Amino acid sequence: MSKAIKPGELLAQINSPSDLRKLEEAQLFQLTQELRDFIIDNVSTYGGHFGASLGVAELTVALHYVFNTPYDQLVWDVGHQAYGHKILTGRRESFHTNRLYNGLSGFPKRSESEYDNFGVGHSSTSISAVLGMSVASQLKGEKDRQHIAVIGDGALTAGMAFEAMNHAGISNTNMIIVLNDNCMAIDPNVGALKDYLVDITTSRTYNKMRDEIWNLLGKFKKLAPSAQTIASKVENGLKATLLRNSNLFESLKIRYFGPVDGHDLNHLVHVFRDLKNIPGPKLLHILTTKGKGYSLAEKDQTLWHAPGVFNKETGEIFKKVYTTPQAPKYQDVFGHTMVELAEANPLIMGITPAMPSGSSLNIMMKVMPDRALDVGIAEQHAVTFSAGLATQGMVPFCNIYSSFMQRAYDQIIHDVCLQNLQVVFCMDRAGIAGADGPTHHGAFDIAYMRCLPNMVVSSPMNEEELRNLMYTATTHAGPFSIRYPRGQGVMPEWKKPLKALEIGKGRIIKEGSEVAILTIGHVGNFAVTACQFLAEDDISPAHYDLRFVKPLDEELLHSVFKKFKKVVTVEDGCLMGGMGSVVLEFMNEHHYEAEVLRLGIPDEFIEHGEQMELYAQMHYHPEGIAEAVRKLASKTYANV
Repeated sequence: MSKAIKPGELLAQINSPSDLRKLEEAQLFQLTQELRDFIIDNVSTYGGHFGASLGVAELTVALHYVFNTPYDQLVWDVGHQAYGHKILTGRRESFHTNRLYNGLSGFPKRSESEYDNFGVGHSSTSISAVLGMSVASQLKGEKDRQHIAVIGDGALTAGMAFEAMNHAGISNTNMIIVLNDNCMAIDPNVGALKDYLVDITTSRTYNKMRDEIWNLLGKFKKLAPSAQTIASKVENGLKATLLRNSNLFESLKIRYFGPVDGHDLNHLVHVFRDLKNIPGPKLLHILTTKGKGYSLAEKDQTLWHAPGVFNKETGEIFKKVYTTPQAPKYQDVFGHTMVELAEANPLIMGITPAMPSGSSLNIMMKVMPDRALDVGIAEQHAVTFSAGLATQGMVPFCNIYSSFMQRAYDQIIHDVCLQNLQVVFCMDRAGIAGADGPTHHGAFDIAYMRCLPNMVVSSPMNEEELRNLMYTATTHAGPFSIRYPRGQGVMPEWKKPLKALEIGKGRIIKEGSEVAILTIGHVGNFAVTACQFLAEDDISPAHYDLRFVKPLDEELLHSVFKKFKKVVTVEDGCLMGGMGSVVLEFMNEHHYEAEVLRLGIPDEFIEHGEQMELYAQMHYHPEGIAEAVRKLASKTYANV
């Protein structure tokens, strides 16, 4: 078990924000440095997200110092940047368990702390959530209660954030949106909004007006009798700014303040104190540097978003050293295969919503920047944009993490499947995603894709199969989904000539007797290992890889159920509506009788941990599959 890391002198005294608020304002600078050091010590030792929390150290301290949390409600968008928040809110002693099995979640989580006012993990939800909280407080008569959403400029590119601001502008609630502008999500931000924020930041007119407004606000207390005159000047100043700069936020009736230096702790404290006394929805635009305080993280912000374990003194990132050739990650195979396919077919394009490095589409972006596009954190737009491309004969590969694909489900149905357009959905991180936990596990895509008319649903067992499925999708005239897991495959020698597979056809991996194992996707490799274990017990099950859940290989299943009365199904997805359900539906429709033991993700949200730890928890790792076969083979298992 990992050990707790010793905090600095001031940080050791902070067990809750109420302790923080007992400090003198001059002590906050030391506390902030100790907080940064503590995050660096922990992440360098145990891994996790890194640069985002360093960039908001001053902001975190200022928010908890000025506001009466948890009564005043604070929501961190996505939550990559909330490590400092967790440390200051009673979780310092257990922070070394962050992202570990049975430890702290890597994201804010309501069940973990009263200070985590809203569970997050997907981006761009904070403004909507905080608006809901503020409206509820208004209805309950809690006029003194403050509500703060901290959202990055990357997360602001999602349509949901704009929908929320459009509503917030007419709400007249105690609500502050803190726009943390660092020009980064995981990768550098893209789009017109990024350029707009840069224009605001560099506008001499706007900055001059901003300074005048803040100077006036600072005089309110001293010039109470003239408050009405000053307020009028402020209003006129804002109007002048609108005319000259056409401020986006002001046009939505959200009062705009900034931009201010997000690393000027003293100024942040005073700004937040002023904002508490200004009614209605407000937006404070702060400028920060992701990775602030660790020079390497400042210079390469994408690499240091979540670098893993590293030497904090030298910056050496520790990678596992292998003595034998290793298989590549599935996402890297995807990236290289995209280049190969696109070089042969000028109609192919790659689309990602703000995850070029995570999905490895950045490999194609370097070679073909005009044909591999990052559309910002906008999954819905990514899907319908792909549909628009498809209407013009292009072949878009829309790469979205399985868990994030859920956000665009209506567009998949309405804009792609209903029109039967050739869009290839490549769903990375399908199944158990690991330490990111339930917000990132891709548990549901088999179930939600297989019920859609015109959709092909497939999953490769290895890298070669992934390449061949991608190639096969280019030959199919309608929607095509391919799911694959986070992490490495099993084939060091993976780059073989591409070939088209017959859609809806599975394959037999191993002949056997008494028990049949049916698998879909990467977990088929677990079944291969399980069969090796079982050989030691003189048990020899058959093993079939379905490859496709839709269309289903009915010929293969007929042959299975004519020969076997005991079947184990294995999938890295939800059991309800998943591949095992497909098999039971087939059995019922064709009146087969057999004992079927289904292994997969149960009807619950699975917490975080290493992938193999979680596979073991759900019993579909190699030992679990072997044990299921043993039970059926010995007739001790009674299927319910």
